[in-house]
Amino acid sequence: MTTDVQQATAPPRSTATAPVEREFTVKSRSQTQQALRRFLHNRLAVGGLAVWVLILLVSFIYPHFYKYGFSDQDSAALSVGPGTLGHPLGTDEIGRDLLARMMRGIQRSTYISVIFVLIAGFLGITVGAVAGYFGRWIDNILMRVVDIILTVPILVAIIVIAANFPSARSPLGIALFIALLGWMDLARIVRSTFLSLREREYVEAAHALGASNRRIILKHLIPNSLGQIIVWGTLGAATAVISEAALSYLGYGVQGSDTSLGSLVANGAQAAETRPWLFYFPGLAILLIVLSINLIGDGIRDAFDPSANRVR
Repeated sequence: MTTDVQQATAPPRSTATAPVEREFTVKSRSQTQQALRRFLHNRLAVGGLAVWVLILLVSFIYPHFYKYGFSDQDSAALSVGPGTLGHPLGTDEIGRDLLARMMRGIQRSTYISVIFVLIAGFLGITVGAVAGYFGRWIDNILMRVVDIILTVPILVAIIVIAANFPSARSPLGIALFIALLGWMDLARIVRSTFLSLREREYVEAAHALGASNRRIILKHLIPNSLGQIIVWGTLGAATAVISEAALSYLGYGVQGSDTSLGSLVANGAQAAETRPWLFYFPGLAILLIVLSINLIGDGIRDAFDPSANRVR
C-alpha cells in the first residue's frame, strides 16, 4: 500500500531528454535589403555618411541665409581671426569671409567629383563591359589601350594640359581632365567581374532564350556588378577631390574669381604662419570630406561582400 502511495505522489519524470520542437520564422530579403542592413550595422560607415551629408547640407543650403557671399569684401574686417563677430572662421587679407569661401569651395569640389564619377564611370563601364563580355581580340585590344594609358602619369599629364590651355582651368575643365585619365581602374574592375559572370547559368539561360548581347549586358551583368561599381564611385569621388586640391596647390587648379578647397589651401599656405586659419580650416574640410567618403566606400564594399556575413 505504501509503495502505491509513493508511486502516486512521485513527481513526474523530467522531460529534458525529450526532443524539443521549435519553430523558426525566416524572413526573406533581397540582395539590396541585405546589403542595406549590413551597411546600417557598420557604425563607421554610417558615421561617415552622416558627416558627409551634414557637410553637403551646410555648403549648399546655408549660403542662401549667410550674410556674405564668397567674393564679398568687408573692408572693416581685414585678416581678422576666427571667432570675430560676423566672421566665425575669420577673413583673408582683403576682407573675404572664410566660411563663405569654404562653402563655395566645397560646392566646386563636389561638382568636380560628381562630373568625374559620371564621365569616368561611363568610360570605365563601357570599355570594361565590352572587353569582359566579348573577350578574344576585342579584350586584347581594349586592355592594351588601358595599359598604355596607365603608363601616363596622370598628374603630370594634367599639368601639361592645364599649362597649355589656361582657359580650361574651370571646374568643368579640371573634372574632364581628371576623368579622361582616370577611368582605367574601373574598366579593369568591370572586365574581371564580367569574366566571372558571363559563364553563370542565368547568362546561358538568357542566351538560350534568345536575349541579345545588349540586353544581357544591361539587364543581367551590369546590375550584378553594381557593388564593385558603387565602391569605385565613392573612392573615385575622394580621389577627384584630392586631385583637384593637388592641382590647385601646384598652381594649375581653379582660376579667376571662383574658388575651390584646393585653391583656398594653396592661397592659405602662403600665410600659414601669420594667418593659420586660412590654411588649416580648408585643409580640415578636405580631410573630413575624403575620410567620410572613404568610410562610406568601405561600408558599401563590406555590405556587398558575400563573405561579410556577420549581419544576416
